[in-house]
Amino acid sequence: MPEQAAYIHGHHASVVKSHARRTAQNSAAFLIPHLKSHYRILDIGCGPGSITVDFAQLVPQGLVIGIDSSDDVLSQARELACERGVEGNLTFQRHDANELPFSDGEFDVVYCHQVLHHVHNPVAILKEMNRVTRKGGLVAAREVDYGALVWYPELPGIQKWEDVHMAIFKANDVQPKAGRYVKAWANEAGFLHEDIAFSWGLWNYQEDEAITWAKSWADRSLHSSYASTSLEKGLSTQEELSHISETWLEWGKTKGAFIVIPSGEILCQVR
Repeated sequence: MPEQAAYIHGHHASVVKSHARRTAQNSAAFLIPHLKSHYRILDIGCGPGSITVDFAQLVPQGLVIGIDSSDDVLSQARELACERGVEGNLTFQRHDANELPFSDGEFDVVYCHQVLHHVHNPVAILKEMNRVTRKGGLVAAREVDYGALVWYPELPGIQKWEDVHMAIFKANDVQPKAGRYVKAWANEAGFLHEDIAFSWGLWNYQEDEAITWAKSWADRSLHSSYASTSLEKGLSTQEELSHISETWLEWGKTKGAFIVIPSGEILCQVR
C-alpha cells in the first residue's frame, strides 16, 4: 500500500492469507489479454505478491516490479516467488506510490488492485501511474464498491459488519464506493474519456469459497485492523464484533450462502 494510505485492513495473518488467494485470473482478467511477453509491468500495492508472480509468468521476456509499503508482506511476496520458481524477471521493492522512484515512461503497464479506496488522494496516485507509463502503454486499476455488495442469507450480523466497515472508511476519509468513482478519477487524473475502457468484475463466492470467506471474516472481525480501528474510534463494541464473527460462521454453514463483490475496472491508454 502507499505510505500515506489509511489501510483499513492491516496486515494480520488472516488478511494476508485472504489477499494471497487473489490471482491475475480472478483479479486482473480484464488486463491479461493486453499483455505481451516482453512487457515491463509495475504492480502497485502488490501485497503478498500472488497477482504479481502471475504477471511475471505471463511476461517471461519482460520485467515485473511489485511495490508495497509493508516490509512484512514484501518478504512473503519474495518467498512466494521463490516457491513458484519465478525470480529471474521479478523483484519486490518498498516504495511510496505517491512518489514513484521511476523514470517517466519506464513501464508498458502499471497496475493497482484494491489500492485507491484506501488512499486520501486517488487521483494523485493515478497521475503518478500515468507518468511512469510509456506513451501507448496502459494504466489499469480494479477497485471494489462496498456500496454494491449482495449476499444471502441476509443475516443482521452481516449487515452490522457492512455498517461498521462503511463507518471505518468514513472515519478515515477514504471512499468505500471506489468502484463507481474510479473512471471519474481517471478523467480527473488527465486521461481522456475515449482512452478509458470501463468494466465491472465480480468475485462471486459460494459453496466452498463462501465457507473460506466466512472463516476469514470471522477471524478478521476479531483480530485485524477492522476490529482494532472500530473499537478505537467507537464504531463498535467488543460484543458486537463477537456477534459479527459468530454470524459469519453461521452464514458460511447456510446452504446456498453466497456473496457477490463487484469491482470497477479501468484500462487507460497513455498518450
